[in-house]
Amino acid sequence: MRVRRGRFRRLGGGRFALGAVLGTCSTSGERSEWVMELGYFLSSEEHGPLELVHQAQLAERVGIGSVWISDHFHPWLDEQGESPFVWSVIGAIAATTQLRVTTAVTCPTMRTHPAVIAHAAATSAVLLDGRFELGVGTGENLNEHIFGDAWPITDQRLEMLDEAIDVIRQLWSGAEITHRGRHYTVENARLYTLPEKPPPIVMSGFGPKSTELASRIADGYVSTTPNAELLETYRSNGGRGEASAGFKVCWGEDRDKCTELAHRLWRTSGVPGELSQELRSPALFEQAASKVTVDDIAEVIPCGPDVDAIVAAAKQYADAGFDRLYISQIGPAQDEFFEFVASDLAPALESIDIHCRATTLAREQS
Repeated sequence: MRVRRGRFRRLGGGRFALGAVLGTCSTSGERSEWVMELGYFLSSEEHGPLELVHQAQLAERVGIGSVWISDHFHPWLDEQGESPFVWSVIGAIAATTQLRVTTAVTCPTMRTHPAVIAHAAATSAVLLDGRFELGVGTGENLNEHIFGDAWPITDQRLEMLDEAIDVIRQLWSGAEITHRGRHYTVENARLYTLPEKPPPIVMSGFGPKSTELASRIADGYVSTTPNAELLETYRSNGGRGEASAGFKVCWGEDRDKCTELAHRLWRTSGVPGELSQELRSPALFEQAASKVTVDDIAEVIPCGPDVDAIVAAAKQYADAGFDRLYISQIGPAQDEFFEFVASDLAPALESIDIHCRATTLAREQS
């Protein structure tokens, strides 16, 4: 098996990509080319709507072709300070850029009925001229309990999401539908404004159950960890489409200040296990993160001016086999960060090796 060193190059439309030409793979005896695309992750928890649109424009100017955008009702912590309505922001991005946009991720089960999400996503896909993907997940108590609903256990949330996606796809058919399921009722509903093709639905998976469900019902896979085992679970169970991941950095000239900023705004990154799905308010996240130290955050988020640290973090996702990687800069230094992307980070990413995987080849050949 031969793998040529990855090269950072432009895709169509000026997009940057990490790529490697895969040599002959012993599992197939055929050659295939695979590139890993670099995108930007817009943080709705940290930034207001105008700033998010500005960041999307900056990303496009340096050659990035796609963005993730988080969909929250609350931020994780009060210090983050924002949480605009994602669908308004998407409309503004559509009006001012040619980017591909993915929600990362929307919960179409409790706070917002799946019929309403189907409507919003269809309109967004029209505005973006087909460059929209609906990223979905089972959500967090933090955002979904606001009407006083009980927070379901994991198995029920997955069951609700399965049915919600079915409702959404039925409505995207353009037919008038009546649906009476276990969790949702829709009567005589029809969407009149639809894109030429339904947008892909990509699904987050942070454990075996959600990942297996994603492999059955989604058009792509979403994660925020370089977990090769879960990605293999997705693909080996028939998962189709591209696998995308996101990670955070806090770039700046002073490493100590960057680390302190990352800790102040994202110490919740150190909250363990399933607590991120179960806690119901920023105040509880503050309590849960109270034992997370600055050093703890420095271990999981690249901080400071070191390009190699960011490349090393990105390489974990490349080695795991993801197709797209969305990077998010913590804090206000967004203009400076995109200058750094263009001048230093993009060339440095040439050092990443993209490894040949039988599942990647199978996906390319399908």
